[in-house]
Amino acid sequence: MTDENQHVIEPMVYAGLVPNFADPETWTFAHVLRHHAASRPEAVCLDLPEERSSWTYSEALDLAERVASTMYRSGAQQGDRVILMAANSSRFVFTWWGTAVGGLVEVPINTSYEGDFLRHQLHIADARFAVIDDVHVERWVALGDQARCIEKFWVIDTGTGIFEKAVAVLRENGWEAASWDELRDGNKVDLPTPRAQDLGAIFYTSGTTGPSKGVAMPHSQLYFFAQIVVSLTRLTEEDVYLTTTPLFHGNATFMAVYPAIVAGGRAVVRPKFSASRWIDHVRDSGVTVTNFVGVMMDFAWKQPPRADDHDNRLRCVYAAPTASTIVEEFKARYGIEAFVDAFGLTETSAPIMSPYGVPRPAGAAGLANTEWFDIKLVDPETDREVALGDIGELVVRPVHPWTCSMGYYNMPEKTVEAWRNLWFHTGDALRRDDDGWYYFVDRFKDALRRRGENISSYEVEQAILGHPSVAEAAVLGVPADQEAGEDEVLAVVVLSEPVDPGEILAWCRGRIPPFAIPRYVRVVDALPKTPSEKVRKAALREDGVTHDTYDDTLRVAAEGALR
Repeated sequence: MTDENQHVIEPMVYAGLVPNFADPETWTFAHVLRHHAASRPEAVCLDLPEERSSWTYSEALDLAERVASTMYRSGAQQGDRVILMAANSSRFVFTWWGTAVGGLVEVPINTSYEGDFLRHQLHIADARFAVIDDVHVERWVALGDQARCIEKFWVIDTGTGIFEKAVAVLRENGWEAASWDELRDGNKVDLPTPRAQDLGAIFYTSGTTGPSKGVAMPHSQLYFFAQIVVSLTRLTEEDVYLTTTPLFHGNATFMAVYPAIVAGGRAVVRPKFSASRWIDHVRDSGVTVTNFVGVMMDFAWKQPPRADDHDNRLRCVYAAPTASTIVEEFKARYGIEAFVDAFGLTETSAPIMSPYGVPRPAGAAGLANTEWFDIKLVDPETDREVALGDIGELVVRPVHPWTCSMGYYNMPEKTVEAWRNLWFHTGDALRRDDDGWYYFVDRFKDALRRRGENISSYEVEQAILGHPSVAEAAVLGVPADQEAGEDEVLAVVVLSEPVDPGEILAWCRGRIPPFAIPRYVRVVDALPKTPSEKVRKAALREDGVTHDTYDDTLRVAAEGALR
């Protein structure tokens, strides 16, 4: 862009990401934890309120080394993959930390998976060991010979009264099985030293368009993703970071717990998110930083206001995405200093980041972090860069080594396809304004075109979610008649209380352009989702416009006939 004197004004970029650990060769969890255990041994690094337990850095290192040592004494070799399928608990955390410290590879699996979903992810990882909750044992037994690559299970007692039976069932079906306590109580051995470029974890994609892919993340990338969050939220050793999302997701691990450890602070892990108790959890643990994902921010906002909402230490929330229509009121209600956001993927880390305390245009995700990433918006068919302001597919490549994924584990064809022309193709449609702010528009496969206008399903969903009676919403295109255009817009909603669909559409007026307001509204009890909780829009498209779908066009026509 240019100013009135025709001087070129460079777009803004995200600056100031300075790693806490300057030497990239030290970008491993093992190095970070050992550093803090040596320099701040008595500082608390982990707190699990439901277990009424906390661990100092020195205690955490000792336990992580014991877990890794027991795995090695059981036959593990450096680089072996270890399946981790469990709910949030200290045993999950220390299994993860044990694999990281010991040079093994963490493979977290969604606790909802079973059958073909579970078999596929196990086949990709080709793991020899597994740590699972006792309540999941029957799913593994049901796989039979397809799970024979697992040589030994360590089973977590969830307190449901089935632990002894679960271990016995595994043994009866030919597997070696023991209590997780064996990992905790073992003697330590000399452990290998992981390198920054070694594979550290395999995190699976949601698989909304096909079988899930295992994103191969080196130790260096896991560290760098955490470092991004440290920079975004200005984490220090004085901070307390709360996560309530599942530890089998990156949101909780390398975007919440790991950043707290990089900064030398304290991580608080809760079993799950509770909108009604969220602010109590923040207050009770002295939380200074937390994150929201998806509609969590909206759920918390819709709780009845309380006189003590402002009584807390919370200064920063990382919300992806940030609900721009309520963010200022949210900050005032809870006394929050800053909301930050970023845009990225497990494969790429976050190349787009929002500077702390800098006002953002409504809907903006952030600015390009050009010191660490090359990014472009391109035509998804030609890979040629689109004009400024036009919508294009975000493509990314790292400036520095080992800060992005190594590819899809055991899926070379998918790796080559995604990294076409030496850029990672995200499949996400974004645009950039003159000032350098990037805006997420949609997934390309979910993009809508109605009466010649491009529509972001995401932006329509955000508008509908602002209605106090809407708990969840999914927006998609359905076939339109010829004179109407390429698509008509269907909103599928889950309600928290009864409301007429027409009121939802009335709510949208003035919040989104008229051409983006849905014609159809369908109310359902629940949205179809993948095991990782992403909405399966393909299933909604298959159902299309059902007999009970509200049709706004018919309503308007009927009203006109009555006049």
